[in-house]
Amino acid sequence: MVDLRNEILRGVLHARVSACIVADEEGIVADTYFAGGEAGRLGLDVNLVLGVGVAVRPGEHVLEFAGSPRQVAVAEEILIGIMAKPSGVATATHRFVESAGSRPDIVCGAWKKMPPALKESIRGAVVVGGARFRICDEPFVYLDKTYIEMLGGIRSSLEAVSKLSDYVKVIQLKGKYGGIAEEALEAVECGASILSIDTGDTSDIEKVSGALNIRGVRDRVRVAFAGGIRLEDIDALKALDVDIVDVGREIVDAPLLDMRMEVLGIDAP
Repeated sequence: MVDLRNEILRGVLHARVSACIVADEEGIVADTYFAGGEAGRLGLDVNLVLGVGVAVRPGEHVLEFAGSPRQVAVAEEILIGIMAKPSGVATATHRFVESAGSRPDIVCGAWKKMPPALKESIRGAVVVGGARFRICDEPFVYLDKTYIEMLGGIRSSLEAVSKLSDYVKVIQLKGKYGGIAEEALEAVECGASILSIDTGDTSDIEKVSGALNIRGVRDRVRVAFAGGIRLEDIDALKALDVDIVDVGREIVDAPLLDMRMEVLGIDAP
């Protein structure tokens, strides 16, 4: 197949072009060092790489490089794609973290739903944005609704992992096996350390918190909440008795941070 770039650039193939990747909007950049490394592999001389996690404003240079016209044309197709999506995820994550303040903790476990090729980049972008991609830092076993259904309920699921003494027990609550409060109490009784209320209904937080406090076991567990959470929901969640908020699509499906390439100068051979 003919590379049309060689035909288009025939008259300037041996010139030297200086160029940059520019942020078109405010946000947090991610995967910049990866992009800088890829620029080097393309044969470009890299003059500037903005640090991972740096806040940018519209018009700010994220990456500066120089090379042949063909190298620069190829770079435009590759480098923006490396940075734009993870930077969008990092930006969205940062907004949730800033809104939450010191409590609740923001996590994003929805990276697991992304295509395998994107998972590592999305996980990294969540961390760049200031959140965790796991519900806790300790080694843990997560009993979601699938395990609970296959094992026959809350109690039997936690009994199945009771010998894993070095693992934090996390269990998903959906109110399927009795009320949500009853599920929570049963889970605590059976050794759960994190209760993940995955209903999207904030009234369930109050039900669970009330039941735990009446029983005197609230201090034995962390309470997490998930289900269609938007940025505008965080203020209301801060007023509730919840330790962890697990944000899904609003982070992993965040729009890319728009960027463009600009030519800074051309030196004739």
